[in-house]
Amino acid sequence: MLKNQRILFGVLNWGLGHAARSIPLIRQLQQNNEIIIASDGEALKLLQNEFPHLKFEKLPSYSIRYSKYGVLLPLYILWQSPKIWKAITRENKQVDFLIKKYNINQIISDNRYGFYHKNIPSIFITHQLSVLSGITTSISTKIQHSLIKNFDEIWVPDFEGKNNLSGKLSHKISIDKKITYLGPVSRFQQSNFKKKYDILAILSGPEPQRSILEKKLYGEFINLPKKTAIVQGIIEEETRIIKKNNVHLYNFLLSDALEKLINSSEIIIARSGYTSIMDFYQLKKKVFFIPTPGQSEQNYLARYLDSKKIAPFSGQSDFKIEDLKKLDNYTGFY
Repeated sequence: MLKNQRILFGVLNWGLGHAARSIPLIRQLQQNNEIIIASDGEALKLLQNEFPHLKFEKLPSYSIRYSKYGVLLPLYILWQSPKIWKAITRENKQVDFLIKKYNINQIISDNRYGFYHKNIPSIFITHQLSVLSGITTSISTKIQHSLIKNFDEIWVPDFEGKNNLSGKLSHKISIDKKITYLGPVSRFQQSNFKKKYDILAILSGPEPQRSILEKKLYGEFINLPKKTAIVQGIIEEETRIIKKNNVHLYNFLLSDALEKLINSSEIIIARSGYTSIMDFYQLKKKVFFIPTPGQSEQNYLARYLDSKKIAPFSGQSDFKIEDLKKLDNYTGFY
């Protein structure tokens, strides 16, 4: 790990996964380095709450939104590509400015493609050496590799061997770059707490799919004779909790509080985003996954873990509370 560097650390704002997995890396790096964090939107808010003593810079937003209809997601993302590319170009120009402002000598980018400099060592963090996008996977992977070539090194948050969490996303891929496998990274630690909730749902990801899943789960929970909670994944100035019958709604929780809540819940429902998978691996939980409609990566990861009999999954529109009984036939992350 790096030492005695002034690091500019850029984080993609696409849901909260990239910010969440950056937290343990920033915690470790700040012990021997000076860190300046750059991001935007909800990711920036989360990191500011976690590291109020650090310096922050706002980056141009990619402003990615998901289609209401999952099957249209690849086309919807493609339609947004000119806007995304413009943001990437703008952030690369801003990196120039920030390097001079802070006298930066190391750059780390969690999935921000314009966050590099040709004269400064630049590291790219990703678990997607292969970018799954349905019928356009080969094209999206080639585009990914062409963008990664601007970086000096790649950090992959997973095990290098066959007993890994990301499968073909980050293994057996040929790329002409130095790759360092970090092992799974998580901001959480497993602890034993008295059970608080029978079922805890943790929401994340861009709108409108986040809200669609929240509405569906609330409808399933409201008449259930169990203690249930939903963490909405809405970053605001303060954490709040709303109690509706047997359902507790948290807008968001900082790392320590969320760690305690997960540890004190029996069953977890979540998206099959890779950061969440690393967290549940660290916490050794039983999880039911509901991939974001149309997101090929999450669908692949859910099927991959299902094939290993670690965790079951369901499509968002098909999910029923009775599906949780499938967990009896899966090992969970043990």
